[in-house]
Amino acid sequence: MDKVILGKTGIEVNKNGFGALPIQRISKKEAVYLLQKAFYNGVNYFDTARAYSDSEEKLGAAFEYTRDRIVISTKTAAQTAEDMWKDLEESLTKLKTDYIDIYQFHNPAFCPKPGDESSLYDAALEAKKQGKIRHIGITNHRIAVAKEAIQSGLYETLQFPFSYLAADADMEIVEECKKADMGFIAMKGLAGGLIHNSACAYAFMAQPQFAHVAPIWGVQRESELDEFLSYQVCPPQLDGDLLAEIEKDKEQLSGDFCRGCGYCMPCPAGIEINNCARMSLMLRRAPQEGWLSEEWQEKMKLIENCLHCGQCMSKCPYGLNTPELLAKNYEDYKTFLK
Repeated sequence: MDKVILGKTGIEVNKNGFGALPIQRISKKEAVYLLQKAFYNGVNYFDTARAYSDSEEKLGAAFEYTRDRIVISTKTAAQTAEDMWKDLEESLTKLKTDYIDIYQFHNPAFCPKPGDESSLYDAALEAKKQGKIRHIGITNHRIAVAKEAIQSGLYETLQFPFSYLAADADMEIVEECKKADMGFIAMKGLAGGLIHNSACAYAFMAQPQFAHVAPIWGVQRESELDEFLSYQVCPPQLDGDLLAEIEKDKEQLSGDFCRGCGYCMPCPAGIEINNCARMSLMLRRAPQEGWLSEEWQEKMKLIENCLHCGQCMSKCPYGLNTPELLAKNYEDYKTFLK
């Protein structure tokens, strides 16, 4: 079973990390079952966030009596020290624990530092002194903020989107973390659902040059968990058919495309941007029937009400022209309805 050391934290985790965002969509009973099955099959790292509705509560229910045998990271999207303390206390209560292994600032638009106006980093340092958190991390989708966090030397881990669709700039972030002895936690290893072959994704992450990369896979169904657990026993090899599929995906998904991160939301016109702006890709990479339902036709029709207010563009960490993407996807979508 492959292990990863999270940089200077010294924490050793299974290469199969459990991303607990999707479990907010299933019942508590189902979530506890999945979490405990993962644990009893060797998974020891679980990532969640205060923003993931009841995800922390479900982790607390699953691991109240095995807390010392797992690694938990969670996140705060707070903008002030006061709100960070509120988030931290709530996370500790929901997780039924008295400490967080890795406490992360959740995709801030800036890099929190000691003495800045937000006082976020100072608050995190105080929480660390009190033993409520053990390591300070940061998550981001922005190249500039990620680079600043690495160069600051203030953070022990960085959580950043990474898959075989990564651009050269993303690859540089991975390498810079390695040089800085900073733990690299890879989110969106399946590119927000655009990568359908988990064996390809797993084999890519398992390459020697990414030995320091700890991927967290978003899991919602037992069949998904079983796939990743099976790779621990019989690791997929990055050759032949898998390499061919990766190259095909790279060719199809080159250029600007919506990753579905959702940071553009909410939309004042009610448009579900994080899915509507990548509908063309979803139609061609997943069974079409679900996306062509009456419900989705109504959701796509809302694009006609776009206010062109620019809010989505200003919040997109990838600098996409979101209204233009929405319009293109809507026109393409209508051709499937004819």
